[in-house]
Amino acid sequence: MPIDVIVPAAARKTYENWHFAPAVRHNDIIFFSGVVGQGDSAEDEFRSAWASLGDTLAEAGVGYEDIIDTTIYLVDLQKNAATMSKVKDEFIKEPYPASTWIGITELIIPGARAEIKVTARKT
Repeated sequence: MPIDVIVPAAARKTYENWHFAPAVRHNDIIFFSGVVGQGDSAEDEFRSAWASLGDTLAEAGVGYEDIIDTTIYLVDLQKNAATMSKVKDEFIKEPYPASTWIGITELIIPGARAEIKVTARKT
């Protein structure tokens, strides 16, 4: 069975150059690749990441309310957790998904502070 790949237009170059899909669907479950944002401040970067994720969610026909699991990778976890939590709450509302937060030393994008990976369910 072929993979149902989800690639928003804005992510086409990433798909072609880095050889990974922004999301793949299996039945009613959609697995999203990690997303990083851009911004001078941690808050701006995190907001950019969640907004970018929203574009891929929409391309998959789901929204933030369909997220069933999140994994958040944070450089300098203790320093950035409160800011990430504040920004996340702008996008994620009750009922809240399962969630794991992991402190790391660095990401593939130099200087990035966070990567957000989610799984959603299309009902």
